[in-house]
This record gives sequence, structure tokens and C-alpha cells, in this order.
Amino acid sequence: MLTGLLRTYLRPYAGQVVVVVALLVTQTIGNLYLPNLNADIINNGVVKGNLHYILMTGAVMLAITLVLGVVAIVAVYFASRIAMGAGADMRAGVFTRVQAFSAHEMNRFGTPSLITRNTNDIQQIQLFLQMALMMMVIAPIMCIGGVILAIREGASLSPLLAVAVPVMALVIGTVLAMVMPQFRLMQVKIDRINQVLREQITGVRVIRAFVRGRSENQRFSDANSDLTSTALRVNRLFALALPAMMLIMNLSMVAVLWFGGRLVSEGSIPIGNLTAFLTYITQILLSVMMAVMVAILMPRAMASSERVKQVLDAVPAIADPPRPIKPAHVTGLVQFENVTFGYPGSERPVLENLSFTLEPGQTSAIIGGTGSGKTTLLNLIPRFFDTTSGNVLVNGVDVRNQELEGLWNSIGLVPQAAFLFSGTVGSNLRFGRPEATDAELWHALEIAQASGFVAAMPGGLEAPIDQGGTNVSGGQRQRLSIARALVKQPRVYLFDDCFSALDASTDAQLRAALKVGTRGTAVVIVAQRVSTIMHADRIIVLDEGSIAGMGTHSELLTSCLAYREIVVSQLGEEAAA
Repeated sequence: MLTGLLRTYLRPYAGQVVVVVALLVTQTIGNLYLPNLNADIINNGVVKGNLHYILMTGAVMLAITLVLGVVAIVAVYFASRIAMGAGADMRAGVFTRVQAFSAHEMNRFGTPSLITRNTNDIQQIQLFLQMALMMMVIAPIMCIGGVILAIREGASLSPLLAVAVPVMALVIGTVLAMVMPQFRLMQVKIDRINQVLREQITGVRVIRAFVRGRSENQRFSDANSDLTSTALRVNRLFALALPAMMLIMNLSMVAVLWFGGRLVSEGSIPIGNLTAFLTYITQILLSVMMAVMVAILMPRAMASSERVKQVLDAVPAIADPPRPIKPAHVTGLVQFENVTFGYPGSERPVLENLSFTLEPGQTSAIIGGTGSGKTTLLNLIPRFFDTTSGNVLVNGVDVRNQELEGLWNSIGLVPQAAFLFSGTVGSNLRFGRPEATDAELWHALEIAQASGFVAAMPGGLEAPIDQGGTNVSGGQRQRLSIARALVKQPRVYLFDDCFSALDASTDAQLRAALKVGTRGTAVVIVAQRVSTIMHADRIIVLDEGSIAGMGTHSELLTSCLAYREIVVSQLGEEAAA
């Protein structure tokens, strides 16, 4: 999984990877050549008292060292650029994929997990990639080249390598087998931390209102302790592994000095060769240590790559058709033909056998009890969900046969939970039409009954808006969201219970202004309050997912019992009469 992911995202950086590999090969060959020169200095210079040879060879060693330093700096620079670039591409890929997710995929992964996958998981892959580019090139060349040159310098000492290297490999393999499952658990537990933290930040007012601070603190503490205990288990394993590596390395050095010293005293091996052999065995064991450092990062990177790949491989349930059909005329006509919809796994459909038409130039209202399917019905129009059976047509073409962006361009949606983005009032209003002029923004604000409080804000259209619109009231958020939809100038307006935070006077003024401002378009209003929709051209009454009645306010009072009960419960018998 990790290899496939890196192969995909390293392809644009293939040239830079070749440069890094070439530089690292040069650096490793140079490092392997230095002990040989050192042995020559001892054997031909120090032992023989040849000062000129010592100075000349030492100058060569110094020059090689300086060149290797420059090579190492350039290699690290390019390796860092490759790792950061590949990580940025991965984040962009995950973000783009998530933008195409339908509600089904969002529920499957969850917001906290998607945040972790696009931040922490990709950071783990980046870190591994940078280390691997450096060490996974150096380590094998250093190890193989070191073994060959060590045998060349002292063949009689080479059996020591046959003991030290396999023992190190055994320790590494054991540690990897034990930590891999733990790293998978760690990423899941980071998801849990994000989930708890997100809930506590978002719901802080509810927590305080119900005096649940202590229990929520305990819930976070439990999740934090769970993550900490897993991290400690992993680190304890590595805490044992690294000293074991150093022990093997130091014992190998002692053995070389012990046996090598005897061979030097017997005259079987020159002192320079012993020094070179000692350096080579150090380089060999250090290369194994480098491989261990990469191996430490690999399990977590592998676990993270699986999670990132799951997002990248997820196929959105809602996608553009292979051969999209473009409507001949964008009129704003919306038609429901025998539409039935049920959520996956539900026992019964949320909506059942709905047939009606929403005409351009008319205001249509949808009302019904809680859970009757009002918002679900609205979500079928922009194709946030696909119908279980039946057809939803916008501008005369089934929404499943239209390109999603083209469909969405003709629709202005004001959701139930008004949401504003961090920026300014103007940037939020221009969200659907960046080229809109200031005059158009003020006109939309006037219709939405928001021009007064926006004009009073410091900066007017340039007044700052915090993430989520937390620095304005609920009613102000709703009116700004309505103004944002008006600036877009679509052919279909979908207002999903977005007048709930408005007082009766503002509600009436806004609806009157909307009547004029949206002339010639199809307007659909979902509401709980009868006063909001009683003047609509047509009212659709939903009862448990089915149409209980359809008509004007006065017609439904006499023909629809469900609607009359709603009117009586809100306005009283006199209003119903």
C-alpha cells in the first residue's frame, strides 16, 4: 500500500529523485574510500615515517570530505523538497476527493477521521519519505560495500560480520512485527481524540448549560490516556531495541580489537588494515542502524498510507454521469415523478411515491411534522442523494443525467443550519458569484433585511466574519445566508427552514421582499411555522413521507386535516376558521 502510494505521488519528482540517488551514491562511495586512504597513511606514512605521503594523502582526504559535505547538503535539500512536494500533492488529492464525497461517504469516514488522515497521516508518510530517500539509498550501499572492503582489508576477521549482522537483523524484524499493529491502533486513537475534542469545542455551551464539564473532561482524559498507553508501549519497544543495537555494535568492536590485536602482534595483518577494518565494521553496523531508523518510521507510515489510500480509493456514490445531458433551457422547472427514497439500511422509505411540479414564478412551500421528510425532499433536488425509485427533473432533465456543477449552478440553497466562512461579509456574499458588484451585494442585503446591521458593522462589506459566523447572531447568519443565495441569481431557490431565527416582523418583511426579488424563479420554502408559508402560491403537506395535501392555505384548511391540525396548534381555532 505504501509503495503504491509513493510510486503514484513521486512520479512528478522522478528527475529530482534521480539527482538525490546519484548524490547519495557519490557520498557513500566517498565515505567507503576514506578508510582505505586512512589505512594507506598508517601503513605507508606513519609506519615508514614518510611525512610527505602523510601530508599528500591527508590533503586528498580533506578535499574528499569537503566535497562530500557539499554533496550531503544538496542531497538533503532535494530530498526535503521531494518529501514536502509529495505530501502537499497527497493533501490536495485527499481534499479534492473529499470535496466529491456524498453524505454516504462523509458518514462512513467521519469528519474527525478525515481531518486526521489529511494532516497527521500524511505527515507520517512525509517524514518516512524524507528519511527513506536519505537512508534507504545510503544503508544498502554502505552495508554491501563495507562488507566487501572489510573482507579485502582483513579476511581473517570477516567471520565476525557473519555473526553481528544477522543478530541485528533478527532484533529489527522482531521489533517491527510487534509495533506494526500498535501503530495502526495509534492512528485510530488519534481519530478518537479529534472526535472528542471537536465535540467539546463545538458543544461547549451545551456542556456548560448542563454542567457536564467534569464528565467531558473525564471523557477526554480517557481517550488521551488510551492513546498515551499505546504510544508508551511502542516507545518501550524501541527503547529496548536501540540499546540492543548499540550493545551488538560495541561487542563487535571489542571482538575486532581483541582478535585483530592478536593478528597484528603476530604480523598476520598490518595495523593500518586493522584500523580500516574497524572503520568498515563501524560503517556496516551504522548502516544497519540507519535502516533501523527507517524501520521505526515504516510501520506507522504503512498504517497511515492504508488510511490515506482508503480515502483516495473511495468512489463517491454521487458522481457525474458518463455522458451528461445539458438542459436545453434553464427555466427553473422542478418535477418529481413517483419519487421514493429510503436511507441505506432503513426499514421503510423516508419519502414514498411523491409526484408534483414546482413551477418557475411561483413560491412553493413544504410543511409537515418533525421527521416527515421535508429536508430530505429538498436534498433530492440538488442531488445530494439519489432517489431509490422515480425521477427528479430540473430544467426538464433528470438530475442523475446532468453534470453536477451545471445542476448546482442553477440552484441557490440556504441550508437549515446557516454557515458562514471566515473572511468578510463581501467574500461570503460573493461565494456563489465572485464577479458580483458592491451594488448587487447591497441589493441582496436589502431584500434579506440585512443591510441595516451590515452598514452598522465596522467596514461594512469588509467587516470580518469568523469561521462559522460565530461573531454574528443566529438571525444575522440566516439573513446573510439568504443574501448569499440571492447574489448568485439562480433559477431555483431552496430555503430550508432558514427563517426560524427571525422575529415575526422581520420574517414578514423578508418574505414580502423575496416575492419581488425572486420574480420569475422557482422558490421552495421548507418551514415549521404556518405564518411563514401561508401566503405561498402552493403548499405541499407531508405526513410520514407521503403527500397529505396540496393547494393554497385556504384550500388546505378545508381539504387537508393534517394541515388544519398544524394551523390550529400554532394559530388557534379562530385563524383556522
